[in-house]
Amino acid sequence: MNANPRLHIKQLTISLESETLLAIDRVIPPGDVLTVMGPSGSGKSTLLAYLAGFLSPAFTALGQLYLDEQRLDTLPAEKRGIGLLFQDPLLFPHLSVGGNLRFGLPRQSNDKHRQISHALEQVGLAGFEKRDPATLSGGQKARVALMRLLLSKPQAVLLDEPFSKLDTALRQETRSLVFGQLREAGLPTLLVTHDRADADAAGGPVIELG
Repeated sequence: MNANPRLHIKQLTISLESETLLAIDRVIPPGDVLTVMGPSGSGKSTLLAYLAGFLSPAFTALGQLYLDEQRLDTLPAEKRGIGLLFQDPLLFPHLSVGGNLRFGLPRQSNDKHRQISHALEQVGLAGFEKRDPATLSGGQKARVALMRLLLSKPQAVLLDEPFSKLDTALRQETRSLVFGQLREAGLPTLLVTHDRADADAAGGPVIELG
């Protein structure tokens, strides 16, 4: 596997009871963001579920998913190397900020404390290791969730409307941070959203469903 692989959604069609919900054939190069937009019920969440590896058996999916030459759609979710960022940061309330980041690190990682400190410095949260997640603002929680994702060393990333619960003032700042970090890491990324401003900030191609 290359350090910066491309994600290829190859001739994918997803159907429900013989009705086709979506059809996509796209390659997402390293560091690029493909945005998928559409109203509720258009198939955005179904597409994410397929890519992440937890599509309901009620749906029928035809096609393939590759990271470079490695086929992913035949692998269980935990073997795909795909990271997810959701609407809610989903920080563990019983762990400190540092504990949440430590959870993201691969078990064999060396010098975990240094990696955690560096990650927090990157997003303006230096010294936050011992903070309780409950004391953080929405924007701070989003930054911790992003760095936990990046520390887990994913090969590709799925974004499920991660800015929708932030207030307007924070959205632009958080978008810039998230997309900047993902580009710097060279990760192929798929963003699902209903917000045109998200797509504009992502700066890549857009697929509109429905």
